[in-house]
Formats: sequence, structure tokens, C-alpha cells
Amino acid sequence: MKSLIDKLGNRAIVLINNLGSTAIFFGRGFIMIFRPKQLAPVIHQIYHIGTRSTNIVIMVGFFTGMVLGLQLYYELIKFGSEGVLGAAVALSLIRELGPVLTAIMITARAGSSMTAEIGIQRISEQIDALYTMRIDPIRFLISPRIAASIISFPILTVFFDLVGIVGGYFTGVVLLGVNSGVYIHRVHASVEMVDINGGFIKALVFAIIVSTICCYQGYFTHMRKDSYGAKSVSLSTTSAVVTSCIMILIADYVVTAFLM
Repeated sequence: MKSLIDKLGNRAIVLINNLGSTAIFFGRGFIMIFRPKQLAPVIHQIYHIGTRSTNIVIMVGFFTGMVLGLQLYYELIKFGSEGVLGAAVALSLIRELGPVLTAIMITARAGSSMTAEIGIQRISEQIDALYTMRIDPIRFLISPRIAASIISFPILTVFFDLVGIVGGYFTGVVLLGVNSGVYIHRVHASVEMVDINGGFIKALVFAIIVSTICCYQGYFTHMRKDSYGAKSVSLSTTSAVVTSCIMILIADYVVTAFLM
């Protein structure tokens, strides 16, 4: 029993230490955003994180809307309520699926790239070289990525929501014969500003989570105890993506509970 308690205590201490160091890491990176000469690196990261993720976000959003339209139609028609299909699709996307799936897609495409790039810079001693040149690596590498994520996530979430609603329209109206005017009216009548604000809040929270975890894993790749060198980069990248996805779902529940 004593051995079990010791193990649980050690795991709890490690978890608390990791959470504390991650919070400090984010705090330093966020403060550095507002230092001079950060605009150009932020724009570059917006292109990498946001612009280059647009195609996959739009494609996933469209087919998510189509699937929602198909599933919801056959459930609603049982109760003679297929007229509310537009409201059901729009609210499902704006409140939940839009922010969550957008964050997961960006994590898979850009988050893994962030971790691998910073991890390679760490093991190849490029970050140490920045120290020797009196350049703060947090300001140079981390802050632009955090700022770009905070800007890109909400914008891509909007794209996802709009394209998803169009996908639901295509399935419901074009393929299944729901009245076009009723679909559009239900979308317009059901979506309120509080729903949109909730989606934006989730997108911002997910942006902070993903950028911090991915950058943190890459920045401290050299401190992994289970591997070193190129293998440590691969393990850090895998850990960053998996941890980010888990934290997105946990944060989604927590934020939803506060917003309800």
C-alpha cells in the first residue's frame, strides 16, 4: 500500500510540475508577443498555421455538414420536424463541432509541424546558438506561433461553420428535398450571438492549448528521458498531437459547462 501511495504521489508531483512549467512557458511566450518587431514573424506563422490549413478545414467542414444533414434528417423526419434541419445543423456546428474539429485538424497539420521544427532546432543546437547571439528563443520561436494561433483558430472556425452549413444545405435541400427557404430561415432564426461568442471563446482556448503544448513539447525535446536525438523529436511530435487532442476535448467540456 505504501509503495502504491508513493507512486501516486510521485505521479501527482510530476503532473503538477509539468502543468506549472507549461503555464510559465505560455506566460513568457504571450508577454513577448507585445515586444517590438514581432509583426513580420507573426504574419509568417499565420500563413503557415492558418492559410495553409484552410483547404483541409474547408473540406472537413463541408463533409461534416453533409453527414450532419443526412443523419439529422432521418432522425427529425420520424417526428415530422425536418423543417428544423437548418437550425440543428447550424447550432451543432457553431456550438460544438466547428471549434473542436477545426482545432483537431490544425493540430494534425500545423501543430505536429511546430513540434517537429522546434524539436529539430533543439537537438541540432540551433536554440543554443540563439542564446549565444543574445536572442531570446521564446520571443523568436514561440511568441509568433502563439499569436498566429490565437488569430488563426477563430477565423478558420468561422470558415468551418459556414462551409458546414452549406454542406448541410446541399444534403438537406438538394439531395433530400427540404424546402430551401425553411432551411435558411431556421438557420437565421435559431443562431444567436451567444452561440457565436461561445464558439469564438472555445476557438481561442483551443488555440492557446494547441500552440502551448506543441511548442512546449518541441522546445524541451532534449529533456525527454525515454529517448534522445531524432527519436526524441518523433516521440515529442506524437505526444504533442495526442495530448493536444485530449486537452481539446477536456477543455471543450469545461468551457461548455461554464457557458451553459
